[in-house]
Amino acid sequence: MGFYDLSKGEREELVSTIESNILDDFQNGLTEHIHSFFSNQDTYIRKAAYLAVGKIYKDNGIAATEIISVLDKLLESELEKVRQTTINAAGELGKTNFENVEHFFDKGLFDEHHSVRNAVIGSIKKMGEKNPVPVLNWAKKYLHHPDKEVRREICHGIELRGRKHPQDILPLLKQLQHDPTARVKNTLIHVLGQIAYKKGCLETVVNALNTWKNKELVEKALDEIVDVHHRYKNFAVLTQKQAIDYIDENYGQKSK
Repeated sequence: MGFYDLSKGEREELVSTIESNILDDFQNGLTEHIHSFFSNQDTYIRKAAYLAVGKIYKDNGIAATEIISVLDKLLESELEKVRQTTINAAGELGKTNFENVEHFFDKGLFDEHHSVRNAVIGSIKKMGEKNPVPVLNWAKKYLHHPDKEVRREICHGIELRGRKHPQDILPLLKQLQHDPTARVKNTLIHVLGQIAYKKGCLETVVNALNTWKNKELVEKALDEIVDVHHRYKNFAVLTQKQAIDYIDENYGQKSK
């Protein structure tokens, strides 16, 4: 029976059991329960497990070094679900102390399984939103990596920070404007669209794009921004027409 096949009360009881069992493992130097939850076929049980690790870390009930030591061992698992959940657990820790878990993402970024690499992207998003300075400094190391998938994953990973603070990631995105790989450029265009529809963000993005040299890519990005204002019309601060009018009036002007 899956997590969401349970009633709300049963789900709450299960989450409490997961937290208690994981805490017991940490307290007794074991991994039996943790491994069982991390390898579960149900996405939501694995999520409850990595959130439990983050909660235990936040509550300071167990030394951070002990938690990280256990996660280090789990990252060596042959099971991709265990490695994936381990990366997500490290991401919970990295929201407040990225330096202690940075090595998980250095390794996970090159994992053979896409689900583990996707966990890196998701973790960069949530850590970058809460703890941007060290996370974005880490991301800079990989902007020009020889592997196009690494560059694409980094571009995608920093997106969430940019939705509220586009100025924080635009200098990094700018470095990718001449990337030779279509897959990377398409992700870059997608991210530019995603960071341009909240309050005050279109102005910041257009102002930055005025300084970019790859005009062909910028034109595609502006088209994506206009389209996003239609697709996300219930969430965008401007209507599509207002976005078009703003771009027509301000793109091509000198950066302010």
